Amino acid sequence: MEKVKAGILIVDDDKDILATAKMFLKQRFDQVQTESNPTEIEARLKEYEYDVVLLDMNFKKGEQDGAAGLNALSGIVKQAPGTTVIMMTAYGEVNLAVEAMKNGAADFITKPWRNEKLFSTITNALKLKKSSEQVEGLKALQRGDSAFAELKGSSQSMLDVLNIIRKVGPTDASILIRGENGTGKELAARAIHESSDRKDEIFVAVDLGSLTSSLFESELFGHVKGAFTDAKTDKVGRFELANGGTLFLDEVGNLPMPLQAKLLTALQSRTIQRVGSSKSISVDIRLVCATNSPLPEMVANGEFRQDLLYRINTIELEMPPLRERKGDVAVLANHFLSLYSKKYQRKGKVLDRHILKHLDAYHWPGNVRELQQTIERAIIMSEDQAIQLSDVGLPGTRVEGEETNLDLKSNEKRLILKALEKNGGNVTHAAKDLGIDRLALYRRMEKYGI
Repeated sequence: MEKVKAGILIVDDDKDILATAKMFLKQRFDQVQTESNPTEIEARLKEYEYDVVLLDMNFKKGEQDGAAGLNALSGIVKQAPGTTVIMMTAYGEVNLAVEAMKNGAADFITKPWRNEKLFSTITNALKLKKSSEQVEGLKALQRGDSAFAELKGSSQSMLDVLNIIRKVGPTDASILIRGENGTGKELAARAIHESSDRKDEIFVAVDLGSLTSSLFESELFGHVKGAFTDAKTDKVGRFELANGGTLFLDEVGNLPMPLQAKLLTALQSRTIQRVGSSKSISVDIRLVCATNSPLPEMVANGEFRQDLLYRINTIELEMPPLRERKGDVAVLANHFLSLYSKKYQRKGKVLDRHILKHLDAYHWPGNVRELQQTIERAIIMSEDQAIQLSDVGLPGTRVEGEETNLDLKSNEKRLILKALEKNGGNVTHAAKDLGIDRLALYRRMEKYGI
């Protein structure tokens, strides 16, 4: 198995847990370090820029209040706001999980864990970290700024989006955000949350596309200890975690029909039952969903429940693809230029005057996310103050005198982008055209940062 390029720091006072976690994660990630003393976290963060910190909630035997973990979390968020923190707790109380996520944690996992669950939690956190809407959204939350400021652009299509968000944000209406991959659907969802009466409560995001059928109920509704073989402790589900706040369900079009029925039941009754429990728990959530799938067409084909579609789309919001946002490419490119010049300490970087017309002419099948990663890569690779077209390396863009690109990885990425563009960002249809299954395409998209 090819290792994921990511830096992981595990902080726990239990050296057996550190050794076990490191042994497993070293097989999956290229950099895994451990620390048993929470007072050393600050020094560690100065020495290395970690992608993910697995942080214990309690550091002394007998402690259960989570105060030490929350204090360490606060220090990490302040010192390294770009680092994703996943909290670890042996108790799983909902109040600790909610408090940690309100204070900047991306997720939490209960001990003891299943190795595959630990791996999927970290990889999902990394996937979200890479996406521009997640990174920028978290920064906005940490600064206390509005996500509106991160929805860059002055094109009419983006002004229309902002106007709709301002109108529907203060209501409690269920909203369905449609749009291709990389258009900023989650960032729009965060802007809706921040403009609502629930803005001081928690925002919980769930990528339904990454959930297997066997994990669906446990992740969304939670479970009680002993509900199944690996249920060593009680687990709080995402519905319960989002109580009082906003629940964002991404890739809702990927849910199989049986799971659609379970989701609909929870939404209609506004109650959930943890797996293995007969007790009903009331939940008060604002629901925002997102998809790149053609749901009305799927309803007609019997692939998506019509009653569920009615339930989730009181209001529809369409995020425009970047190719239709006239004038926004330059605004976004310069925004990312400033952002990553600071991050990589490459002060004074500018875009060569010829580049913007090439950027504007490119079709951007990966949308804003692709533009962000293009500028980030260019800043890293460029040797001159002025970033050249060769540094940008757009698919299909050829610099005079340069040979045709025969690199296998570059061409595989180009074909994936072409398939996604042809199918309007629909991953299922693109995978079919490429002759691979959807999960294989997701893995390649993650590999190439699409």
